[in-house]
Amino acid sequence: MFEWTADDLQILTLSLRVAVVATCASVPLAVAIALLLARGRFVGRGLLNALIHLPLVLPPVVTGYFLLRLFGRRGPIGAWLDETLGLVFAFRWTGAAIAAAVMGFPLMVRAIRLSIESVDARLEEAASTLGAAPFWTLMTVTLPLALPGILSGMVLGFAKALGEFGATITFVSNIPGETQTLALAIYTLTQSPGGDARVLRLAALSIIVSLVALVISEALSRRVTAKT
Repeated sequence: MFEWTADDLQILTLSLRVAVVATCASVPLAVAIALLLARGRFVGRGLLNALIHLPLVLPPVVTGYFLLRLFGRRGPIGAWLDETLGLVFAFRWTGAAIAAAVMGFPLMVRAIRLSIESVDARLEEAASTLGAAPFWTLMTVTLPLALPGILSGMVLGFAKALGEFGATITFVSNIPGETQTLALAIYTLTQSPGGDARVLRLAALSIIVSLVALVISEALSRRVTAKT
């Protein structure tokens, strides 16, 4: 039952590629937004926070629809990217990465923001008093102390990306070998007679990958915390 086939491993490889790209592409912006929300004081801060968390409360299909309208070949962003740079995201694995990144972004921002808020502001003030520029204070004090939260946010984003379904299937469809991730493949097989054995195999793959990610995250967090 658990002798995985080449097709199973291909689906896993595609899912990991989508999740890794989505996570890595989101981290810089997530840190910037989290820092802005944690330390910034400006008009519209509450609105920005609401917009960032909007994908969590919207039906994923709605998010996928708006992505299709924006990044499709006829969308304002998608048409420009296609004509100018030759980049097409709709119905491509890169589009699946965008959908996964959008859905996991609020979780990543929230974890990183809470971690930054837990950093003692007096340490940052001390660094500034000693002559450190704001950028160096950020790089040598704030971010190192917030690193466990950043790692946790990355794991949350990765896990969400790995299991993303609604926005992905709406934006890039369910194309075997191109956009069919683990979640989409499992959904397809549950609709097919005799697909139970393969569903179990793919579900087992999902559980294994998720557990490995969580174990690695916990180990890294403990190591970073011990060093700080």
